[in-house]
Amino acid sequence: MAANDEDQQIKELVGRLTDNLPGVGAGVIAGIVANVHCGFEGRRVRGFVPLLVERMAS
Repeated sequence: MAANDEDQQIKELVGRLTDNLPGVGAGVIAGIVANVHCGFEGRRVRGFVPLLVERMAS
């Protein structure tokens, strides 16, 4: 997966979580997703990172 694809999927994830959790601010959600996503930095296999981030951030 190209970095741009992964970045786009992460942005879409933030949007979905923001829509699904209206009581939580978009900034809070973006921060949580960024924190979880950072934990995967440097990993070679990237294909499932957005899915794992979503599961861990939800």
